[in-house]
Amino acid sequence: MTTGPAAATRPHNRRQIIVEAAGQVFSARGYHAASMEEIAAGVGISAAALYRHFPNKYALFAECANVMVDELVTVVDEWPRDAALQDVLVALIRVTVAHRASGGVYRWEARYLERDDRRLLRAKFAHVVGRVTEMVRREYPLPDERLRAVAALGAIGSITMHHTSIAQRRIEDLLLTSAMRVVASDTAAAAGHAHVVELPDQPVPRTRRAQILAAAIPLFAREGFANVTNAQIAQAVGLAPSAIYRHFPGKVDILVAACLQAAGLLAEAVDRSLRQAADPRQAVTALAAAYVAYCFEHNALTSVAEAEVAGLPADLQRPVILAQREHIAVWEQQLRMVRPELDPRQARLLVHAGFGVVVEAGRALRWQDAPGCRDVVTALVTSALTL
Repeated sequence: MTTGPAAATRPHNRRQIIVEAAGQVFSARGYHAASMEEIAAGVGISAAALYRHFPNKYALFAECANVMVDELVTVVDEWPRDAALQDVLVALIRVTVAHRASGGVYRWEARYLERDDRRLLRAKFAHVVGRVTEMVRREYPLPDERLRAVAALGAIGSITMHHTSIAQRRIEDLLLTSAMRVVASDTAAAAGHAHVVELPDQPVPRTRRAQILAAAIPLFAREGFANVTNAQIAQAVGLAPSAIYRHFPGKVDILVAACLQAAGLLAEAVDRSLRQAADPRQAVTALAAAYVAYCFEHNALTSVAEAEVAGLPADLQRPVILAQREHIAVWEQQLRMVRPELDPRQARLLVHAGFGVVVEAGRALRWQDAPGCRDVVTALVTSALTL
């Protein structure tokens, strides 16, 4: 007995299809901006049908956050402990590329998970890092093996940070070479080669508008933009909530101002660094050193600018995206002068790999500015660029 044509054509892996579609929506729009109706429409089902699989948006979001990391855990556990590091990295790259469109869920949006779910997700990633670290220690017995493993995984994970179109085989080759160069880096030697970087000072918040911005940035970084209220920002500055509107039309305008401030400070740091470079190779190293120094000095501002820009309205998002593209274009130009065999897209992919190294290595170091840390991370970045 049949129950109608809809039942006959219902895919057996409907839940998996929903999770894949939801991951892309959460990654592109952010957890709070995404809706169950939008996700259902993307799958081609009604919202009511979606709720038969997941009781609420959070349950779907939590499952999305674990899909890729569960596959990464499976990869590192399937290979024997004496497996070649290169083979394991290839497998990890393929999983990451397969989930490229939903990578933002674990990279930025995972902070909206409940505490126990966050702890579980971190434990899974720590397991992957631990297994890769064992292999790095065996094949490249140099200092900072865990940091090198984390940085290599950051280079691989960077593919989820951008939309550069490039053949999958070429992605795999570039990311593998980048990751292998990172794990082979001699960080002890790098620590002795200090790069002098003069960063622009963060503006002293003298006006009320600047004070609001300075108070909002750490709140956005810690709690997530969607979770912060104008009342919290006002309290941090010592204002009544209604007074915020004298300086910013809304909370989103504070976010835009934060993102543009980040872009302006970074552009100034880049200009200073390039003026001191004598040739393209020095220019790339100077760019890496400036970016690392900037991220260590302004990591709250940087994380807000990177994590929240996708949730901005299109008209407000445009100047922020343009500033980010201009920054990447500078890297791409300098890198291609050092490595002319790269086409623009390949160079862009490697630049993002370098950014991924900074993000993950910085997090692993808790952005603590111990002597030599910035120089070690700078060396890992230049390794990721396969100079």
